[in-house]
Amino acid sequence: MRFDLTDEQRMVQTMAREFAESELKPIAADIDREARFPHETVKRMGELGLMGIAVPEEWGGSGADAISYALAVIEVARECASHAVVMSVNNSLYCDPVLKFGTREQKARFLTPYASGHHIGCFALTEPQAGSDASNQHTVAVRDGDHYVVTGRKLFVSNGREASAALVFCQTERSQGHRGISALLIDKATSGLSVSKTEDKLGIRASDTAELVFDECRVPVANRLGGEGMGFKIALAALDGGRVGIAAQAVGIAQGAYERSVAYARERKSFGVPIGQHQMVQWMLADMATTIEGARLLTLRAAAMKEAGQKYSAAAAMAKLFAAETAMKVTTDAIQVHGGYGFIKEYEVERYFRDAKITQIYEGTSQIQKLVIAREVLGGTA
Repeated sequence: MRFDLTDEQRMVQTMAREFAESELKPIAADIDREARFPHETVKRMGELGLMGIAVPEEWGGSGADAISYALAVIEVARECASHAVVMSVNNSLYCDPVLKFGTREQKARFLTPYASGHHIGCFALTEPQAGSDASNQHTVAVRDGDHYVVTGRKLFVSNGREASAALVFCQTERSQGHRGISALLIDKATSGLSVSKTEDKLGIRASDTAELVFDECRVPVANRLGGEGMGFKIALAALDGGRVGIAAQAVGIAQGAYERSVAYARERKSFGVPIGQHQMVQWMLADMATTIEGARLLTLRAAAMKEAGQKYSAAAAMAKLFAAETAMKVTTDAIQVHGGYGFIKEYEVERYFRDAKITQIYEGTSQIQKLVIAREVLGGTA
């Protein structure tokens, strides 16, 4: 097994790192405190090709691979997890399924402007009664000639307020259960679609998380992604890719907190020596470094399997599970290394701690990842 990166992958990684350090690091604390969506730097991510990394150049993307994508998310999240989730949702949950399942006409309208970063997309699956049980959809799309009439609401939609289009999952035939779910590409300007609220969150505060309400929205049948009843399959495929993105985000969060802990351990003194000379602190840093490296390798392995066209659902779930748990543990220990200073906002590790928590929840909780892994281990019998 080869662990070295190609020249192109290293180039993407270096570009993302330099962008994050020069443009995201100086503003990360401010936009978190103000819960302010960073329009200018998100636009810059588009200009740099970060909003459609694995989308072919024909459709407005960078034409890079899934490994490059994971590497770039890690570097962005290392400085600002809010930017990382905006980027991850647009790449994994919006562009990827449109690229995979869309017609040429749909790609021209709903992919090219989004992969190039001129617009942002979002993914609307979660509902009040459909969280971990994603098949329990209550938003309905009733066929009326050449249109669907969509009624319902979606919760916790990342990029939902700022997006120009949404990939929305609806029941088109309720009697068929999850086989009656279809996916619709809906322009945010559609009459009857509104953003009812934006959530005030614990972490990733500079990204927007919104509730979308659909009140008899008329959506052309031509906007249906895939065949009628293919929605749940499309959602699961998107979530597999999304879990690689969130695993990468978690690795980046952990890496950022770890690096700040190492720097602090070299500078802060207690009992006459830097705290990094105390064995208890050394052990915490050693555990951080080891688990981060394990999470990074699992994430890049899942990305490599995706790129190779292999079945990677379990690999993505393993990466997301381990990376999310690592991010939470590393950021908790980072605060401990900083002591009382870790608990105040002057030091960045409290932000990393708040940002880490969501990686255990969205795009499938840690418990759901274990269920996915167990089903694979048991051959689908769990």
